[in-house]
Amino acid sequence: MGRWEPNARGRLMEAALELYGERSFENTTVAEIAERAGLTERTFFRHFADKREVLFGGDRLDELLKSGVASAPASDSPIEAAAAGLDAVAEILRDRRTFARQRQKVIAANPELKERELIKLASWATALTDALRERAVGDTTALLAGEVAVAVFRIAFQRWLDGPDSRDLPELIRESLDDLGALTAEDPRRAAAPNGR
Repeated sequence: MGRWEPNARGRLMEAALELYGERSFENTTVAEIAERAGLTERTFFRHFADKREVLFGGDRLDELLKSGVASAPASDSPIEAAAAGLDAVAEILRDRRTFARQRQKVIAANPELKERELIKLASWATALTDALRERAVGDTTALLAGEVAVAVFRIAFQRWLDGPDSRDLPELIRESLDDLGALTAEDPRRAAAPNGR
């Protein structure tokens, strides 16, 4: 095999998902993934720390979230800026629905991977919160916006996986944000009551 390995990371991810679907995550080894991809185990470990990390984007998505928030207009509210971070991730996923569906099946079948997915989402909330603080958003507001944005993403992402292929993820994120806005809008009946009660 030559030194040049075009798209080694993508080939490894594809091979891993195929094997996880055929044999299960637990019964697949790194050696089998590398062999299926036509690469070496050493190449695998240049791209991934272990076979779980094939399913989780590492720190790359955290950085993408932060840069999306940083690039949002200064006039954006904290939740709008957080949504800009989500949009940056959604653009990466836009053409990867088949991969995302396969990935979710593998994760749903394994408690360890479900736990790892929750850890990943918690790291996203932290990344969004930190990026909002860098925009001089107060601690509590930044934390709340980061956590809520991740919840919005989870709902939109599941709708994207389960829904018709004609709907794209950024559109579903915006719809979920609109639903959130409607949910938190002041109830006119409450506003008319004395003392807001």
